Amino acid sequence: MKSILGIGNALTDILAILPDDSLLKEFHLPKGSMQHIDMETGDKIWSRIKDMDVHYVAGGSAANTITCTSIFGMPSYYIGKIGDDEIGHLFQSDEEQYGVKCTMLKGKNSTGKSIVFVSGANAERTFAVCLGAALELVPEDLKPEFFQGMDYFHIEGYLVQNQDVVRTALKMAREAGCIISLDLASYNVVQSNETFLHDVVEKYVDILFANESESRVFTHHSDPRKALDYMADVCPIAVVKVGKAGSWVKSGDQAFFIGSWPGEAIDATGAGDTYAAGFLYAHSLGMPLEVCGKVGSIIAAKVVEVIGSKIDIPRWKAAKEEIRTLLAEYSNN
Repeated sequence: MKSILGIGNALTDILAILPDDSLLKEFHLPKGSMQHIDMETGDKIWSRIKDMDVHYVAGGSAANTITCTSIFGMPSYYIGKIGDDEIGHLFQSDEEQYGVKCTMLKGKNSTGKSIVFVSGANAERTFAVCLGAALELVPEDLKPEFFQGMDYFHIEGYLVQNQDVVRTALKMAREAGCIISLDLASYNVVQSNETFLHDVVEKYVDILFANESESRVFTHHSDPRKALDYMADVCPIAVVKVGKAGSWVKSGDQAFFIGSWPGEAIDATGAGDTYAAGFLYAHSLGMPLEVCGKVGSIIAAKVVEVIGSKIDIPRWKAAKEEIRTLLAEYSNN
């Protein structure tokens, strides 16, 4: 089985289900966006939601993806920076219980937190992020030996708050011979770092993941199909996820639309991260592009049925069985 290394902001997700959008408006959080907030704002928000039925899970985009690849059986590794505190220790132990081998660097500040508000009929997510120790990750923390022997390297777009870290990691991954995948993370992240992201995608990225809004900002095409074409022109494999409708995948002249897998969505948190894990797992097995997209769709359909980014054991069993059936059908054709 091929190995994978991920790097990202090591955050603990605090999930809150909102009855309406009034809290988002009060704290000037555009619905569906990812906003960095300072400690003072974070404390104010926390005081407002702590009596709600909130859920805590180890999170961060790349960590979610790497957790799933580990459950699929891929040797999975993760690099992040945490504080020397209880939440940081919980983050590491949570990853390790899923079999992820962690390189957890220690920062001076407390472990980062991502407050995830779920609202609206489509269970749309709005993120308010205090990066904490994750913000202290610097290029000097990265060592070439972290990347040696890795087949895949997955990086989250949220790391672009430190462009030097992203560029250093991508260079080391390329020098180590990794297949590199990047998740664009959030439309406003792309908007604020468009020139940089175009540069590194064209130079380093083999597989580019984006949702509809991210692809629109990155390509300046409102049509997901046209955005897909643009993305596939600047990197070998492009994926545009279009929510509950499904996803588009393209490499060279081959393009496929993958319908969404059946599921009862109650919370979209982690859907894109798990889709990436399924896609990369199938890709590591040498599956064709369409099958990779279908495996991503299967596992994404399971995570939207639970609160948070961690799929429960019964749904994992169901997903693995459905994926085995899919792979067997492909092998028999």
